[in-house]
Amino acid sequence: MKRRQLLLGAAALALAPAAPAACTVWPDWERFRDRFIDARGRVIDPSDSALHTTSEGQSYGLCFALVANDRPAFERLLRWTEDNLAGGDLTGRLPAWRWGRKDDGGWGVLDANAASDADLWIVFALAEAARLWAEPKYAALARLLGDRILNEETAAAPGLGQVLLPGPRGFTPQPGSVRLNPSYLPLQLLRRMAVLYPDAAWKTLYRSSLEVTVRAAPAGFAPDWIVYRAQGGFQADAQTAGAGSYNAIRVYLWAGMLAPEEPARAVLLRTLAPMARAVAASGVPPEQVQTRTGRMEGGGPAGFSAALLPFLTASGQAKAAQQQRLRVAAKAPLERTDNYYEQVLTLFGLGWAEGRFRFARDGSLQPNWKCAGR
Repeated sequence: MKRRQLLLGAAALALAPAAPAACTVWPDWERFRDRFIDARGRVIDPSDSALHTTSEGQSYGLCFALVANDRPAFERLLRWTEDNLAGGDLTGRLPAWRWGRKDDGGWGVLDANAASDADLWIVFALAEAARLWAEPKYAALARLLGDRILNEETAAAPGLGQVLLPGPRGFTPQPGSVRLNPSYLPLQLLRRMAVLYPDAAWKTLYRSSLEVTVRAAPAGFAPDWIVYRAQGGFQADAQTAGAGSYNAIRVYLWAGMLAPEEPARAVLLRTLAPMARAVAASGVPPEQVQTRTGRMEGGGPAGFSAALLPFLTASGQAKAAQQQRLRVAAKAPLERTDNYYEQVLTLFGLGWAEGRFRFARDGSLQPNWKCAGR
């Protein structure tokens, strides 16, 4: 009986909501930094022989460094991004989205197209670093990159207005149609841009991004990609057959991390409620969902469980959130060295669950190191 009581007590402790993290180090960030970021500031994805780096990885690294108050790492990440993805000048061009080992054995840009989600996260990280660290040069660079996003990575979609394309090239397959990625549209970042910068286009992008996210998920499940046509509306993307998986998991993550006062939060939680109920019922997030039918396939990695923690909590599914947190603890994805993407999902999800950061109503970042008087 005594042993059973001890076990029950340990389980209750594991399931208890985490207290806000202390204003000290972030051990999970330090492990990620030491395993996936080289001395120059390159985030390395070891998933293929190219040992590639993406602008996405650099952008997430910048945000995590800011959350951790790790300014030296932030500076290295920014410098490497500028030198290697932007030809040495982030004031003059958007960063290339993919860099790595080429077929001839040399190293360099593998695909010069940009990725708008990474660009948006870089602008956000720079703007918030300027505010939190009182560094004007970051603010100027953020404004220039933000203007470039508006000029190069948006398009007018009849019936929707101006939308954020996934990149400058390749996402307007036919006149009057656009191929979009809902996970590229974190509303807290677009809200922040609309607050910081006077260009009305940011407010338009916020509204169109909310509409895209909602209308792309008519059955309550976010797709990886969606096609919008002026004549026909939203249609399943032919290349991915309407599936929701490794891209779409971020839609739930971004929605769950919205501030409670953000009006879009209730809209998204209501729209995506079927996913919350499905995970609560099954105990394991699906690796893939057929978004038009809700049919689930396979069990997702532990990083998916971590990514769903804010969403399940915000959805009132406390027991399901606790179950996913235990799954993360049992599978320990942060102990591995071969899973860059699962690591970043886990850092976002666990970092939020541990109270290391929040997004305010105006989209601003609220890292908990502010409690140390910063």
